[in-house]
Amino acid sequence: MTTSTMTRTAGPAARGSRPAAASRSRQAAPVRGPGARSVRAVIWLGSLAVLWFWWAGTSPSMGSTPGTAITAFGELAGLIASFLVCAQVLLVARVPWFERAVGLDRLVSWHRSLGTTVLLLVLTHVGAMILGGMLSDHKTPWAELMAQLHTYSDILPAIVGTVVFLVVGLTSARLLRRYLSYEWWFGIHFTIYGGIFLTFLHQISSGAHFVGSWPAKTVWFTMYAGTALAIVWWRVGLPLVQHVHLGLTVESVVNEAKGTTSVWLKGSGLDALQARAGQFFLVRFLTPGHIWTAHPYSVSVVPTNERVRFTIGALGDHSTAVRRIRPGTRVLLEGPFGKFTADRARSRRVLLVAGGAGIGPVRALAEELVSQGRDVVVVHRAHDAERLALSREFPDYDTLHYVPLPGRRRDLGYDPLSPAVLGRVVPDIRQRDVFVCGPAAMTDTVVRSARALGVPRAAIHHEELSLS
Repeated sequence: MTTSTMTRTAGPAARGSRPAAASRSRQAAPVRGPGARSVRAVIWLGSLAVLWFWWAGTSPSMGSTPGTAITAFGELAGLIASFLVCAQVLLVARVPWFERAVGLDRLVSWHRSLGTTVLLLVLTHVGAMILGGMLSDHKTPWAELMAQLHTYSDILPAIVGTVVFLVVGLTSARLLRRYLSYEWWFGIHFTIYGGIFLTFLHQISSGAHFVGSWPAKTVWFTMYAGTALAIVWWRVGLPLVQHVHLGLTVESVVNEAKGTTSVWLKGSGLDALQARAGQFFLVRFLTPGHIWTAHPYSVSVVPTNERVRFTIGALGDHSTAVRRIRPGTRVLLEGPFGKFTADRARSRRVLLVAGGAGIGPVRALAEELVSQGRDVVVVHRAHDAERLALSREFPDYDTLHYVPLPGRRRDLGYDPLSPAVLGRVVPDIRQRDVFVCGPAAMTDTVVRSARALGVPRAAIHHEELSLS
């Protein structure tokens, strides 16, 4: 991989609910290759198809008065919102083709962006339908709302669904997210499926473009049913099948350093997962306190057919509680995900920079890169020497050099990852691919320093992931 910033979080920064895989950079990851462009093109083409569908099914008389024009616009907003909510859900349905083409980090980012768009379109639809009716029927807002409640089928469930959309949207906003644990956020977010179902009933029974049109209803039902099946299979069915096949259990829990714990899993047939060093899984420990949510953790050794290890930093309630998990606990995995892999390195020389729990994927990557005969430098940043987890697993020999950089900046009096210091530690950084895995602020610093030292932008890759 070329310089890659990778910080995996799955929860809010407050109340200690962020799991520790490695926190991801705040910078936007670039759209990757033709696969990503194809996914975006499909979404745009689908939106244009919905626009054509609306235009073809709208009577010319709908634009004859301000009231009817606003109503027609409200119908368009509702139709596009209905299509985009399916696209939004599919992006995080763990469909392998999407993940390989785009990467889960970018899919989650697109999911969040589409969520904002869908919410605005839903509110526009509701507002335009009421305003258009008011102007056409010469009624007050309350009277128009009451009239629509008695006129349109399934509008009460649609109102409930709209409220669900609004609550989910508001609790996903950064301002409120800081006050919610990941578990609470996830529970609220999960209700969106009920909201989608409730608004779908209203679309089919009352939508002007669907009433009396069986072909239109069939296409719309197929779109929603296909989305539901993708969710059920890729997010529920396949993980359960893999769970039965792999039989994964916790083999041991090891305290690696202050604030860092490794969990070894054992099973059989792990080769079928085709996991790579640097990738991550969504891990669900089937024990009280962990069973309801899955969190993203990176593998910290090259996986074998029977064993895999995750090294987890104590960044929150969930990740801190990992150290108390008992051997024999069954584990369910989703994945692998991510493109933080050795095949992205174009140069024979590679620099790996780790901070916090980012040492896990960096440790695994170093192992694979050295096995390929590459020259690897590992720079390990930590607040103090007691937090340099896995440091003993980096023997210093011809093709691997481990450079610990402990100490807080205020105590050191300088930033160990500034261009001046990083340039002295790695004089040939310009000729190296750089992988960065750690907290967002550290990642941003390394990226800026690498650019200042002449590392090409094309040699800087990063994945940004927050499941919330």
